[in-house]
Amino acid sequence: MANHKSSKKRIRQTLTHNAANRYYGKTMRNAVRRLRATSDKAEAADQLPKVSSMLDRLAKKNVIHANKAANLKSKLQKKVNALG
Repeated sequence: MANHKSSKKRIRQTLTHNAANRYYGKTMRNAVRRLRATSDKAEAADQLPKVSSMLDRLAKKNVIHANKAANLKSKLQKKVNALG
């Protein structure tokens, strides 16, 4: 168990950050999943900028790696372009 005041604070901060990152990661995965499941091109094209923006924000905050965000955005864009 932590003995220093600063280490106790760091533990509290870590728990808070872990909870927030878990929430944002789950929200991101659900948004990507919904976009992949969409078969309507207009709806998918409407959702794509929102999901891309979310991925960029999470990469900026280091919730996900920047390369992972880029790969997901690329795959989603290809999926939307392939819809008829």
